[in-house]
Amino acid sequence: MYAGPIIDAHHHLWDLALGRHRWLTETDPALSALGNIDYMRHTYLPADYLRDVDGRNIVASVHIEAVWDRARNPVEETEWLDSLDKSHGVATRYVAYAPLEDHDVERTLEAHAAHSRVAGVRETIRWHPDPAKRWTEAGIVDRPAFRRGVGLLARHGFALELLMNPWQAAEVARLAADFPDQTFLINHCCTPNDRDAEGLERWRTGLRMMAARDNIAIKVSNFGAYSPDRSIPALRETVMTCIDAFGTDRAMFGTDYPVARRNMTYAAMVDAFAEIIAPFSESEQKALFHDNAHRYYRF
Repeated sequence: MYAGPIIDAHHHLWDLALGRHRWLTETDPALSALGNIDYMRHTYLPADYLRDVDGRNIVASVHIEAVWDRARNPVEETEWLDSLDKSHGVATRYVAYAPLEDHDVERTLEAHAAHSRVAGVRETIRWHPDPAKRWTEAGIVDRPAFRRGVGLLARHGFALELLMNPWQAAEVARLAADFPDQTFLINHCCTPNDRDAEGLERWRTGLRMMAARDNIAIKVSNFGAYSPDRSIPALRETVMTCIDAFGTDRAMFGTDYPVARRNMTYAAMVDAFAEIIAPFSESEQKALFHDNAHRYYRF
């Protein structure tokens, strides 16, 4: 089993005392798709993350924007992250938020770029025909203002992370074709929440469609979220479908902690991923656990 260095390519931190993560402290009907999130309604800082790591060989991690109050300047979150302890490698790279459709988004991107740890920005485009699973409007990536914002990212070397599901796969593949110099990173295995045969086939087809564009990569993060069966064979189906589509050079491990605590402990995620990828060569295992994230996040 893999025992080398690991970069966690996806996790979150927050300090509820700051009053900047209102989605964790207020009741909002729009968040019903998340289910019961009481288990997350507490401050989560590097020391808390390290306790969850439980001795696994995490040498660095990537902090993903955690829905800092959208009424505030999103650069505040980047500045706050800079103030946190980095001695154990926690949150040494950031994926920030920037409102790509805002007419003044370039100013926000420039402000983020002044912080060397920022390696990308994230947008949520997660529409679903079922209102209970719908997080956004449809067709966001085809809107001219959104595309204008995407066109500004490459000059800063920023990747664009997308929180999406398979219903957006064709749109994202088209977006990647139209912006061949832009790197796109898909979060959470492309969220295969639809578990019937039709839904799973939509997911597999979507992964293949996006993987055909060499400027798209995928994070195999929170892979235990999509089925109540968390046996190794069931987890292998999710993990290997992603890796089979994108290859060992465009897939990477991530936990989505503390969100993923609902489904698995941190240690169980690391150990399961290591068991699943054990048939790969040593260099391929290291790519999945470390090297790909090291490259994509410019460590």
